[in-house]
Amino acid sequence: MSMFCFQCEQTAKGTGCTVGGVCGKKADTANYQDELTGELIALAKAAQKNTPGVSTYTTIIDGLFTTITNVNFDNESLQRKINNIRAEKEKLLPSCSGCAGGCVKADGYDMGELWGGNEDIRSLKSLILFGLRGMAAYAHHAYVLGKSDETVNRFFCKGLAAIGKDSCTDELLALVMELGNVNLKCMELLDAANNETYGTPVPTAVTTNIEKGPFIVISGHDLHDLKLLLEQTKGKGINIYTHSEMLPAHGYPELKKYPHLKGNFGTAWQNQQVEFENIPAPILFTTNCLMPPKASYADRVFTTSVVDYPEIKHIGDDKDFTPVINKALELGGYADNHAMTGINGGSTLTTGFAHGTVLSVADKVIDAVKAGAIRHFFLVGGCDGAKPGRNYYTEFVRQTPNDTVVLTLACGKYRFNDLDLGEIGGLPRMMDMGQCNDAYSAIRVAVALSQAFNCTVNELPLTLVLSWYEQKAVCILLTLLALGIKNIFIGPSLPAFISPNILKVLVDNYNLTPISTPEADLKKILG
Repeated sequence: MSMFCFQCEQTAKGTGCTVGGVCGKKADTANYQDELTGELIALAKAAQKNTPGVSTYTTIIDGLFTTITNVNFDNESLQRKINNIRAEKEKLLPSCSGCAGGCVKADGYDMGELWGGNEDIRSLKSLILFGLRGMAAYAHHAYVLGKSDETVNRFFCKGLAAIGKDSCTDELLALVMELGNVNLKCMELLDAANNETYGTPVPTAVTTNIEKGPFIVISGHDLHDLKLLLEQTKGKGINIYTHSEMLPAHGYPELKKYPHLKGNFGTAWQNQQVEFENIPAPILFTTNCLMPPKASYADRVFTTSVVDYPEIKHIGDDKDFTPVINKALELGGYADNHAMTGINGGSTLTTGFAHGTVLSVADKVIDAVKAGAIRHFFLVGGCDGAKPGRNYYTEFVRQTPNDTVVLTLACGKYRFNDLDLGEIGGLPRMMDMGQCNDAYSAIRVAVALSQAFNCTVNELPLTLVLSWYEQKAVCILLTLLALGIKNIFIGPSLPAFISPNILKVLVDNYNLTPISTPEADLKKILG
């Protein structure tokens, strides 16, 4: 075994990648990421014994974000980050000359101890580690917009330090639930940052067609990078198109006001190697999910922030997108208008139904429920991926009865977001609430409805049907469980890092249920 990684849904044979990553990550890169994680654990232990500053927290957050699936494939970049982590640890704990004691000043934690340890302990520590990685993405985006929280920051240290300690299952289970609660605070922080910076999202129809002429495709999740790109391309005759999780950007007033933010290119992240084939435009990756670029478009891929790939041009902290702009002008775009559609043939996607919009019409929603016009709500969302079985979500949504509402978020919606489900009382039956981090919107809406009907969230006519691929989905699931939300359906397969004993705990306490077939699950839910 030259590596070990089982953090994503598509891990090899459903057990773990041991030769190379299904994501395209090579064995040596995986080992660099393990070394980086081990150094983060050592830094977190040092931070617990001292008073860390902003640089310690940002080093931990960005280091965790770097190790999310489909973010960083570059060994040189990872080695630089490892060196930075060690330097940060040295600032907290200057070397003791001649000391041979085994303390937190020693080398980083050996991740081999975790991967080869007790199955249940490994399972719980993996839940914590992968949840921290997901939460780090949200903390990173919030920090860029000037928002941070000491409780969130300190928990990164607490959670990482626990991975490097001997703990029993009860201690780790409690920490898993604490992570879920802290992640709720982190998502709330990011929600506030986005709304204060870009305004409250409004329902917006977005075309999938591409106009002729120069354009740039921007992928990932970072709205700040999109805003900078829009500013730097003003008046240059270059159109901007979002890709995958950037789609919800069209709903924010301070972003949609730019007339050259034109539409959305393609579908979910896992289709990029087909959809970017010979694209006459550059693609800027601001976060995950980057796949190894094919030769037909590798010369026009750019990365920034924590994203890195060997021999791909990286835009540094100065955020000068001139190379991307010049490449767009050089390539020239399509000679004629270029028609594209969603997976089901639709050419218009609607987004912008975050909690601000949905709660503004809460009275209509409540009246529709009381009148029997709305029988049930489904939240169908999460990560998309290429593994067989994900057509389940398309068919599930397609088969939902006309008196039900489908809320959705994250890139899993690309399986069905070009379907026309019609309306109920003037409200669309399908409402896109945004990116994966906008799960906070769904929680806000669920809590508001439970208060309106004077019941618990679990008593609402609401069912969560989730798809997962990577670590941000993990921290969202932990938040839902920490809130006591039960009867969640999850798929297309269960995480490889959940041991049978830990799965039993989740099933017994929360009735976490693997998906089966759309017909069977709808019958079970609706009776």
